[in-house]
Amino acid sequence: MSLTLRTISREQHLAYIQSLPAASHMQVPAWADVKAEWRAENLGWFDDRTGEMVGAGLVLYRQLPKIKRYLAYLPEGPVINWFAPNLTEWLDPMLAHLKQQGAFSVKMGPPVIIRRWEAASIKKGIQDPDVKRLRDIEADFIEPRAFEVADRLRRMGWQQGEDGGAGFGDVQPRYVFQVPLANRSLEDVHKGFNQLWRRNIKKAEKAGVEVVQGGYQDLEEWQRLYEITAVRDHFRPRPLSYFQRMWTALNNEDPNRMRLYFARHNGVNLSAATMLVVGGHVWYSYGASDNIGREVRPSNAMQWRMLRDAYALGATVYDLRGISDSLDETDHLFGLIQFKVGTGGQAAEYLGEWDFPLNKLLHKALDIYMSRR
Repeated sequence: MSLTLRTISREQHLAYIQSLPAASHMQVPAWADVKAEWRAENLGWFDDRTGEMVGAGLVLYRQLPKIKRYLAYLPEGPVINWFAPNLTEWLDPMLAHLKQQGAFSVKMGPPVIIRRWEAASIKKGIQDPDVKRLRDIEADFIEPRAFEVADRLRRMGWQQGEDGGAGFGDVQPRYVFQVPLANRSLEDVHKGFNQLWRRNIKKAEKAGVEVVQGGYQDLEEWQRLYEITAVRDHFRPRPLSYFQRMWTALNNEDPNRMRLYFARHNGVNLSAATMLVVGGHVWYSYGASDNIGREVRPSNAMQWRMLRDAYALGATVYDLRGISDSLDETDHLFGLIQFKVGTGGQAAEYLGEWDFPLNKLLHKALDIYMSRR
């Protein structure tokens, strides 16, 4: 198949995303409005024989301090046929185009899953003193084609960071936790929860915890809980304006793209979360909770409600987003994987993010700049 790449309108891009079963929320046109400090471009791949659009990508351009050259970033994209044998025919025109646009380096995150581990296997791994990382456990599912994609990328000159993007930070998480919903009943999903989760959901019900949906006007209350969480978990919170922009941008594009949930007890909000929807893929994206009221288990109640709502929307997967690959109980991120494993879902490992230095000198300069930040 011979392909042509060109800039497309947001409308064309959105129509293409809507024709797919799912795509990353970072590859919808409105994500460009969320990331207002980046310049954005929508790219489309067309089949020369039929003229039909067969792929799309949202590119974010970030200017390097003091010079008119850009880092071009496609978070969790582009949305193309990654298993096509002619991957160069997809990516070479993209590199040529981005170079023309003034990019000195390209970073992308192929939305390709390599391995999956079932909750039961992870639990067993946590109990084994020799197991330190997810990778020390034999995967329950391996996608052989993903290794071929990695080989092709390397041969084309794409590179991966030393840790392969296993950390958190600015890059997207390589390891995520997902609850599959396709061809399952809600009862089956509930049965998949571990005993503690089921007990906590019951406890919250008994205590009278109610889970409600909020709107734009409730984002200030969300921010209050989120900032409490930031102090407790030692991270730098995003400002309220970020979430307001996110809400406006995403819900203008699709009124059901972003949702806000609160779990409250006796009229007091104890925890909150944002949820994102693109086709059959639903994400729990940000979570927050107060330091009080934990004994009535608001977070479990809220997740169960969000899962049920995702199911009602016809979602095939409920995605709890990033986890660390460390299974060491002394690791500060261990509690996160423990909480998510309780849902009985699966840990999934993506191919990670890849870089292509179009100008090796500037790419190196960026590496040094980023490491000093």
